[in-house]
Amino acid sequence: MSNAAAVQSKPAHIKLLAIIVIAFGALFAVAGTGTWIAVSSNLRAEQITVSEDAAAFGGEIVDTPWEAWAQADIINKHALAGSDGKTYAELDKDDPARATVMNGSFLRASLFTSVVAFGVGLLVFGLGVVFIITGEALRRIAVRVEAPVAATPAVERV
Repeated sequence: MSNAAAVQSKPAHIKLLAIIVIAFGALFAVAGTGTWIAVSSNLRAEQITVSEDAAAFGGEIVDTPWEAWAQADIINKHALAGSDGKTYAELDKDDPARATVMNGSFLRASLFTSVVAFGVGLLVFGLGVVFIITGEALRRIAVRVEAPVAATPAVERV
């Protein structure tokens, strides 16, 4: 294979790589969006309402990461208020507040898990956008490499 043939095959490889990167970018963007929508709709279906005494979003249905965080925070405050400031691990096994604090802990963990899921969805979507931009940059590079360079006439100096 001559050098000219090797140079000619490079744009094809770059084009193929660009298409693959763009395809993965689109897949990631769709998957990230789908994850966000799935978590949001499943939380909404639970009909969890942010407590009125929460720092933010009082009375709102929990279907965003911010509302989930606000509700988890107020659950913690309520649980600590009901247990004289003691966590589940600090309560005696016979303490009547132990079950309430335990349920609060489980609810908080579930809400924080949804916050993490929202974050993963956003991360995957963001990676998809970066992949699409990178793929488009590769595609443009391939077009430039492929374009024939116009020969410039030699200027004769006298």
